[in-house]
Amino acid sequence: MRKQILIVGAGFSGMWAALSAARLADKHQNDTIDITVIAPQPELRVRPRFYENAVQTLVAPLQPLFDETGVNFLRGTVAQILPDSKEVSWADASGKTHLHRYDRLILASGSHVNRSLVTGADAHAFDLDQLESAAVLEQHLKDLANKEESDARNTVVVCGGGFTGIEMALELPGRLRDILGADAKTRVVVVERGPQPGARYSEELRNVIIEASAELGVEWLVNTEVESVDATGITLKDGQTIASQTVIWTVGVQANDLTGQIDAPRDRQGRLHVNAQLQVVGHDDIYATGDVAYAATDDKGNHALMTCQHAILLGKFAGNNAAADLLEVAPLPYRQENYVTCLDLGAWGAVYTEGWDQQVKLTRAEAKKLKLSIVSELIYPPKADRAVAFEIADPLAPFV
Repeated sequence: MRKQILIVGAGFSGMWAALSAARLADKHQNDTIDITVIAPQPELRVRPRFYENAVQTLVAPLQPLFDETGVNFLRGTVAQILPDSKEVSWADASGKTHLHRYDRLILASGSHVNRSLVTGADAHAFDLDQLESAAVLEQHLKDLANKEESDARNTVVVCGGGFTGIEMALELPGRLRDILGADAKTRVVVVERGPQPGARYSEELRNVIIEASAELGVEWLVNTEVESVDATGITLKDGQTIASQTVIWTVGVQANDLTGQIDAPRDRQGRLHVNAQLQVVGHDDIYATGDVAYAATDDKGNHALMTCQHAILLGKFAGNNAAADLLEVAPLPYRQENYVTCLDLGAWGAVYTEGWDQQVKLTRAEAKKLKLSIVSELIYPPKADRAVAFEIADPLAPFV
C-alpha cells in the first residue's frame, strides 16, 4: 500500500511542508509516497500584509506549483482528526464528508483571533485576521467617506498593541487622509494593556515605535483594557468611552481548534508541544508546524512565534521529517537560531531589528525598503519550477 503524508492547511507552513516532503521523496527516488494537502483553496494568502490596501490581491496561486512538484490538493476543510484510526474527516466544497487516511499527519492549520474575549467584539469589531474579514474592514474604511462627518466616523480604535496592531494603527493616518481628505480631523487610538507602547519589545525598538507614533499622531492608551464594544464605540474597564464607528480587534490569537482534538500538551495559545523533529508529544505519527506548534528554536529557551518567519522554516522541517520517517532516513532537528523583526510604521517608514534582544539596525526609509522586499518577494511561493522549488524547500538552505 502506498504511504500517505497528509497536510492540513496551505498557509506558509503547510505549503512549505508539502514541498519539503516532496523534495526528500524525490531526492531518494521514492515514488511510493503520496503527499496531499487539504485546504479551503489552493492559494497562499499573504496574511502579514492584510493591513494594506487591495487586500483581495494579496494571494498567490499554489495549484501550478503543486502540480509541478507532484503534490495532491483537495479543496475542503478538515473537521475532525481521528488519531486512533489514523484518518481525518473533511468536507469538500459541496459539503460532502470524506475520510482520508494517513501514515504521517502534518497539522498546519494556522491560528485565529478570538473576538469573544469581551462583550460585543464579535458583533461590532472588525479584524484583519483572514482575507475575508480584512476585505470587509477595507470596504468599511472606504465607505466612511459616505457617512456624515462626526468624531465617531473620524476615530479608529485599534485594540491591542502587538505586531499586527502596531502595523495597522500606523498605517491608518495615511489611509484615513486618502479616504476622508487631508483636512479631516482624524484620530487613531491604540488600546494596550501593557504599561507603555510596544511594552513587549526591547527598549530600543519601543523608543522607535513611540517616536513614529508621535510623528504620525497615533495615540496610545496604556495600562488599559476594553470592557465592551458596541455600535457606538468602546467602553474601557475604567469606565471611559470612546465614540468610534471603526473598532479593530487584533488580540487573543489562538491556534486552530483542531489542536484540541489531539490528546497532547498545549500552551496557553493552544499550540501543541513538539519535540525537535516537530512530532507532537505522545504522537510520533503526527507533526505540528507553524502557528499550531510550540517549538523550541534553540537551546536558550526561545520558542517559535506565530509569524511567517517561523512558519516557513517550521514547515520545511516538518515536511522533511515526516518524509524522512517513512523513508527511514535520519530526520533534521528543527533549529532557527536567527530572529529578526521588521515592523512597518506607515508613512514614518519601518524598523528592522536583529536578535531576540531586538537590536535596531535600520529605521525609516532604509527599513521600509527592506520590509517591502520581505513582504512582496521573500515570503511568496517559489515559481512553478520543480528544481527551483525543491532547492528552496531544503530546510538547510539559506533563509534570511
